[in-house]
Amino acid sequence: MAAGCGKSPETIRPTVQGITESVYASGVVKSREQYEVYAMVTGTVEEIFVSQGMTVKKGQPIIRLKNTTALLSAENARLAARFAAVNQNLDRLHELRATVQMARAKASNDSLLMVRQKNLFDQHVGSIVDWEQRQLAFENSSTSYLAAAARLRELQRQIGLSAEQSRLAADIATQQLADFTITSKIDGRVYDMRKQVGELVTPQMPVAVIGDATQFYLELAIDETDIARVKPGQRVAITLSSYPQRVWEGVVDRINPIMNERSKLFTVEASFSQPPALLFPNLTAEANIFLSFKQEALTIPVNFLLNDTSVVLESGKIRTVQTGLKDYQRVEILAGLKKDEVIQKPAR
Repeated sequence: MAAGCGKSPETIRPTVQGITESVYASGVVKSREQYEVYAMVTGTVEEIFVSQGMTVKKGQPIIRLKNTTALLSAENARLAARFAAVNQNLDRLHELRATVQMARAKASNDSLLMVRQKNLFDQHVGSIVDWEQRQLAFENSSTSYLAAAARLRELQRQIGLSAEQSRLAADIATQQLADFTITSKIDGRVYDMRKQVGELVTPQMPVAVIGDATQFYLELAIDETDIARVKPGQRVAITLSSYPQRVWEGVVDRINPIMNERSKLFTVEASFSQPPALLFPNLTAEANIFLSFKQEALTIPVNFLLNDTSVVLESGKIRTVQTGLKDYQRVEILAGLKKDEVIQKPAR
C-alpha cells in the first residue's frame, strides 16, 4: 500500500528590517474635567435650566430641586433665630436689671442703717440686738444683690448663646436650601441630562454629565502584564471608530497607579498631538503604545516561533532562540538563528 504524500510545511528565511515593539490598549475618549453631576440632597426636579449640548459657566444653575420639608425646616429655623435674638429678650433683661438695681439700692440703704445703728450703740443709745438686726439685714440684702447680679449675668450668657445657636441653625438651613440648586463646577458643556421635571433625585443618582467643551483625552485600559513597560511620554498611535481610515498620534500623559481588581487592568491617560476637529465623550478607541524601535533587526513572523522560545529548522530539528522586540506580526531574533538559515512554520 502506497503512503500518501503530505503537504510540505511553509518555510522562510529571517529578514532584516525595522521593528517597533508596542503595547495594545483599548479605551474611550473623555472630556477634560468630565464628571457626573450629583445632588447634595434629596428632592424632586422642579426646574431644569440647561439642555443637552449647551455650554455652561462655573457656578451656573443646572437644576433646581424641591423639598417641602426642607423649606418648612428652614422657615422654622429662621423663626427660632428671630425669637432667640437679643432684642426679642429685652423685656426679660430690663426686668432683671431692675431687680438688680433695687437689690443694690436696698443693700446700700441697709449698710447706712447698720453704720448709724453702730454709732448709736457706741454712744450707748439703743441695744446690741438693734445693731445685730441691722447687721443681719445688711448681710441679707447684700446676698440678694449678689444673687440678682449673678442671675442677670447668666441670663445674658444664655440669651447670647441661644441667639448664636439659632443664628447658626438658620444659616445651616439656608445653606441646605442652596443645595437644592445644583450648579456647574466648571466652564464646559452639558453632555448628558439624565433627569426630567418631576423626577425624584437622591445624592446617589447622577443628574447630568459635564465636561470641557474643547479639550479631550484618551482613557486606555492596559493589561497588568504590560503596565511595567508603559511610561509617560511614550508615543501612541490611535484609531477611532468614528474615523476608521485615519491614525492619530498621541502621547502617554499619566498612569493611574492602582489596578482594577476585577478586570486586572490599569488605566492610562493619553492626549492627542493633533486631535480631530470634532470629538465627543465616550467614543471608542484603540491604541498602540510604542515601547521601542530598532532600525535593523533580524526578524521572523510571530507564527514561526514555537512556544515563544524556539524555531523549527528546515530539517525538522528544534532550536532554542533568544528573542527581542516583538510586534503583532514579527519578532526580533537576538541569538540562535542566522540570516541565511531556513526555518519552517510549526505545526499547530
